[in-house]
Amino acid sequence: MDRLTESKIVLIVRETRLEKLKARFNTVSQARFYVKQLGGDFTDYELEDASYRQAVTQAQQVLTQLGRLQVVQRSFLPNFIFGPSDLVVAVGQDGLVANTLKYLDGQPLIGVNPDPRRYDGKLLPFQVRDLASITPEVLRQKRPLKSVTMAKASLNDGQTLYAVNDLFIGPKSHGSARYTLHHGTQRERHSSSGVIVSTGLGSTGWFSSLLAGAQGLMAGIGQADRADSAAHFPKLTWDTPYLVFTVREPFPSQTTTTQLVFGRVNAETPLVIESHMPERGVIFSDGFESDFLEFNSGARAEIQVAERQGSLVT
Repeated sequence: MDRLTESKIVLIVRETRLEKLKARFNTVSQARFYVKQLGGDFTDYELEDASYRQAVTQAQQVLTQLGRLQVVQRSFLPNFIFGPSDLVVAVGQDGLVANTLKYLDGQPLIGVNPDPRRYDGKLLPFQVRDLASITPEVLRQKRPLKSVTMAKASLNDGQTLYAVNDLFIGPKSHGSARYTLHHGTQRERHSSSGVIVSTGLGSTGWFSSLLAGAQGLMAGIGQADRADSAAHFPKLTWDTPYLVFTVREPFPSQTTTTQLVFGRVNAETPLVIESHMPERGVIFSDGFESDFLEFNSGARAEIQVAERQGSLVT
């Protein structure tokens, strides 16, 4: 077969909701019975699964003709080693693109929307039918790329974790996170439900919801000016060269305070967090809780702008 390139094309796929139900209940029929018993519409699960499988099959057919194709499940991303010349294609939802991008080091990533009627796909500008024309352009470096600023958490034991949308630092489950926060010349001991550090790309997600909650709360108690200031926080772009952090539900007490709860993180003012949690402290990124760093007593994390950027094909 005369391929366009001998470089590897890596296709990233994910499990559908139906596949997860099948893994839980052993068979599709048992999963169907469970969902219907609770009044759910199992047909939607089947339609979603069929649509996604069809999209993946079509993507494989196109990409196999263009290069050496390797298919990788989302769950294997933390342990998969990408080659420097690999081209990566993710077929799924926006979260799959973000989860993939943080494991790349400059390799271009094509985001493919498997079902535009179902997913908005802000990070999925292409459909499967576009791959035949888009992929050769990317391989010939004729396609524009958009840079994405990433965040990086570095522990004092040498472990690191990258994030495309956001980092969460706090308790593994519901409870209080106890830590000391260092930001520039400021230092404060906290008890809270955790810290969110957002990139420009992630600022419209979790971080935006925290701002909206703060705005609604302040408006509800008559502090309109403070609510307005939250609403008019500068809009961040995907390549904004700094991060922003906010503390969730900080609790004032005799040993903890609540003044240092929001700020920017850049090269001059990294964010340093010391854990005082004896157990169940974690750092995870982009909502991917299965890939996390333990953050218990004695651990010290430095949060900063990552030394590398993501490259999304546009």
